[in-house]
Amino acid sequence: MKSNDYLKDLNKMTADQLQEELVSAKKELFNLRFQNATNQLSNTARITQVRRNIARIQTLIRAKAE
Repeated sequence: MKSNDYLKDLNKMTADQLQEELVSAKKELFNLRFQNATNQLSNTARITQVRRNIARIQTLIRAKAE
């Protein structure tokens, strides 16, 4: 599964790399929302995928902070 591979990659990252990945994912989500609002987005399911990836990243950041 793609999400399992993505999660394995995230687990290997340091806290700083996770922060960079989080910023990148939030920028992508912003762009996807903008495209959706202007009816340019063809794959609307991507918004949900990115939102879940952001949640995964935030969960790992909190877990590594402890």
